[in-house]
Amino acid sequence: MDKTLIPVFLIFSTIVFFSTTVAGKSHKFSEKLSPEKLGFKHEKLTHLNFFFHDIVTGQNPTAVRVAEAAMTNTSKTLFGSVMIIDDPLTEGPEMESKLVGRAQGMYASAGQNEPGLLMAMTFHFVEGKFNGSNLSFLGRNSVFSEVRELPIVGGSGLFRFARGYAEARTRTLDMKTGNAVVEYNVYVFHY
Repeated sequence: MDKTLIPVFLIFSTIVFFSTTVAGKSHKFSEKLSPEKLGFKHEKLTHLNFFFHDIVTGQNPTAVRVAEAAMTNTSKTLFGSVMIIDDPLTEGPEMESKLVGRAQGMYASAGQNEPGLLMAMTFHFVEGKFNGSNLSFLGRNSVFSEVRELPIVGGSGLFRFARGYAEARTRTLDMKTGNAVVEYNVYVFHY
């Protein structure tokens, strides 16, 4: 070996050694784990049924428009409007029925020719076994279809590693006010 390369080789070797070992411990960017190692025993499939109340008018709306495009108010689909929501989730279709959670997030009118919402929301549960747990959704909602499916993209609390889908069915829609009650049947795999 050329004597002029020896210092370069020693410096390179030292850098490689210290970059892979710190205080005698090797660090990994990723590793494979089994669910059992994290305390998860077996995956379950849970069905949830509740009602989503989207109130856009009145003294205490739960959905408010926070953004719009220049053409939103002349668009037949309200294309470009963005709503932030904190909608109650109840056990029954009546607003006075037991509160089981809240739908928090946003939806935007994303269809120019037909009504279609891009929905990004989390269902935060406040009742029963799932109190404090969350399910997150991201997907398209064709609001005038009889049944719509929204994908579950994750969860927390008892819904860690969640995956599944929700079926949404509009139960009431006031075309003058925009207020709606939507029934959700949620099918979720979780540990």
